Amino acid sequence: MGDWRGHLKTITAHKLRVMELCFRVGLYRQGLLHDLSKYGPTEFLVGAKYYQGDHSPNEAERLATGVSSAWLHHKGRNKHHLEYWIDYAPELDYHMGGMEMPVKYVAEMFCDRVAASKTYLGDRYTDASPWEYYAHSADHYIIHPKTQALLEKLLLMLRDKGEDKTLDYIRREVLKKK
Repeated sequence: MGDWRGHLKTITAHKLRVMELCFRVGLYRQGLLHDLSKYGPTEFLVGAKYYQGDHSPNEAERLATGVSSAWLHHKGRNKHHLEYWIDYAPELDYHMGGMEMPVKYVAEMFCDRVAASKTYLGDRYTDASPWEYYAHSADHYIIHPKTQALLEKLLLMLRDKGEDKTLDYIRREVLKKK
């Protein structure tokens, strides 16, 4: 494997899709800054080495080495990932728990999931795809109940009502931008 050009093309296509979605909901700064850590050597070199084209190279690195160094770096620097918000929770007797995410990062996480589905599925993408991907792994997420409820509401709204209505809802109701 290994294809730095393919990896660069994929992460850039993904970033541009997230940026467009973020702009549509009014998250201009987040759209511009989304996933910049993927272009640094810690993430980019590993991503290029394990590039597959049809799914995240983090999965391939994890299978090859037992851990994804690129993912550990990425999730610790990007607040739109639910894993960024895992901490020792006083209300759970200091067991690990999901902290409530600010809604602007939940909205960016939604945009990220939609863009990732579009990037990896191509013409097989439907508005149900991000929900299906989420539902496949939801049983092992460590996520705050309010964050989970909002993310699920948005993913189901996308599935049932489409992208335009969901993005308008995020802009006007979730983020309260007119």
